[in-house]
Amino acid sequence: MLLRLPTSVTEARECLAEGAVPIGGATLVWAVWQRDGFPDLAMSLRELPEANVLGRDTLGGAVLLHRVDARVPDVLRLAAATVGTGAVRRTATVGGNIAGSTLRCLLPAALVLDARATVLEPEGVRETDLAEVVAKRPVLLSLRWRPPVASAYRKLPGEAGGAPPLVVASALHAEPGAPDRVRVAVRDGYDVLSGTAHRETDAEATLEALRGTALDDLPAAAWEVVRAQVTGLLEDRG
Repeated sequence: MLLRLPTSVTEARECLAEGAVPIGGATLVWAVWQRDGFPDLAMSLRELPEANVLGRDTLGGAVLLHRVDARVPDVLRLAAATVGTGAVRRTATVGGNIAGSTLRCLLPAALVLDARATVLEPEGVRETDLAEVVAKRPVLLSLRWRPPVASAYRKLPGEAGGAPPLVVASALHAEPGAPDRVRVAVRDGYDVLSGTAHRETDAEATLEALRGTALDDLPAAAWEVVRAQVTGLLEDRG
């Protein structure tokens, strides 16, 4: 297998056009390749500046999970810190987790930030939403969002060999001249549901508004975590 390490978007596009298979840490595909055979040509974005950005409103797809730190909102930092073991986080990438994994631990966090994705295709670079990233699994160059007022993330303990553990992410957004918005996303099994509501007069009214979204069908255990997170975000906001 020949591994290409493009240092420019133009070079990365050329690699894709030549049929290169995108990989990050290869944590999700290595066992499959050992069983079924390695591709002739692969491409890593670890040397591409556009895929390695890390700041208060942006995160590159090639960033290793252990590098996701306090520069990003709490919800993303905490999500990255709960993925696998330390060895996995030193190898796995943001793009691999969101676009390549079936678990997508970072997806709820990205959803509550209203993140937009910049993706790479043989034809060029474009911006899209996370729904397309999940459905089509393009090469994720980076995520970008507007920083929230506050955010939270929790992954409940899971059973070995059982269903994926419940994940709840939330964020409080403020916009000039508009009511605050609370956005919540939950991974229940392999499904990720999300909902948004304006901040109401109190936490209970806000939670009731969230029940009018796709979150209404969540199990009681999930709603307990949602309730705690939303109440905490609103209390911190005052």
